[in-house]
Amino acid sequence: MSVYKKIFDPVHGFIKLDEIEALLVDSHVFQRLHYIRQLGVTYLVYPGATHTRFEHSLGVMEVATQIYDQIATKQLESEGESDYWRQIVRLAALCHDLGHLPFSHLGEKRLLGKGGHEKWTLKVLESSLLDPVWEKLKEKYPTKEPRCDVIKVALGEEKLKEISHPLSEKPFSDREKVMTQVITGDFFGADRIDYLLRDSKCTGLSYGLFDYHQLIEMLRILPDKANNKLVLGIEENGIESCEALLLARHFMHKRVYQYPSVKAYSFHMSRFMKYRYDELKPLENLSDYLSMTDSNILVAAESEFSKGALSHEDAKGLFDRSRRFLSLELPEYIDEEQMQKFAASQAILEGDIEWHIENKAIERKVSFPVLKKNAEIVDATECSKLLVTPFSVSWVYIKSAHAEALREFLSASKREMGASLS
Repeated sequence: MSVYKKIFDPVHGFIKLDEIEALLVDSHVFQRLHYIRQLGVTYLVYPGATHTRFEHSLGVMEVATQIYDQIATKQLESEGESDYWRQIVRLAALCHDLGHLPFSHLGEKRLLGKGGHEKWTLKVLESSLLDPVWEKLKEKYPTKEPRCDVIKVALGEEKLKEISHPLSEKPFSDREKVMTQVITGDFFGADRIDYLLRDSKCTGLSYGLFDYHQLIEMLRILPDKANNKLVLGIEENGIESCEALLLARHFMHKRVYQYPSVKAYSFHMSRFMKYRYDELKPLENLSDYLSMTDSNILVAAESEFSKGALSHEDAKGLFDRSRRFLSLELPEYIDEEQMQKFAASQAILEGDIEWHIENKAIERKVSFPVLKKNAEIVDATECSKLLVTPFSVSWVYIKSAHAEALREFLSASKREMGASLS
């Protein structure tokens, strides 16, 4: 690789870019990521969490390259395809977050609906905004379709199906599926590895640290017997580093991503964003969508807060801690109907309470192939008792005036549940 530019990163050290990658990084759509915080408003709880999607995307490219170099097959090398797919993986890693809203995932459910931010990433990639990048790639690889391959690897087959994109009409090849997993894979994807390491470093919490170099060294392309396809798996000697990754994710969810104070601030910001987006309507075209950054929203929220008693409720929650809603994790036995009855019994106004009940029927489990020393391939669950199943949490957000009533309701529900089981 011919190095055109180097950027120093606090997690991975110097990250090197070739001419085409530098062209992408210098584009307006990528530079916008400087102004999109990786962890939304988590910095209001953990002051160091001001890192952005810009540095994360560079980190994902660095980790994805390390993974690719580890798993690149002799077949790719013999076909003269290795350099091409390495370039595609690096560019797809850089592109995978281009469509994020301000404050990253925070307002996604309220504003974007089906397809999420990936739908807008796709719009960026299919627009003329990155034409100089695609033209350079086409010059370098005239027999290939690099834009289509970047889209496939950056978004993945399932997301393209969700969006009903034509590229999903033809099933992905095993190669395309594995290249997608290099970036977005649930267990070994570069996206997950980088955000755990980066979020841990920036928040000052050590929970997200794990030996990712050992993990990458042990990665292999293995057959998944359950689905009859090739996937990313791991050698038996790497199972401990995989356990460490899953434990890191578990504890970072407990201490950061699902931390009550973080959830409360995120709730207020997501509602304020909905209010602001309803005013400005920036979802009507790509140019307006990309004009929105964290700075726009914060300036609007502060301006709203300055109105005093007349200001928006969520601007008050963001800038006045005494007006912040209480956020509580809901037990598994609380359902939609019970919450509706509670709100009605207390005559709570619609804007003074909100809850999100997770679908308990959706089972998420840890499953990936492991290559044992005797060459047998088994499921990961046969090799470890420490693999932590990903979890989903239901939450309620409520005005502080009703907090005591909510606690009493939850305590009474717990007693009733205990009595029914005895």
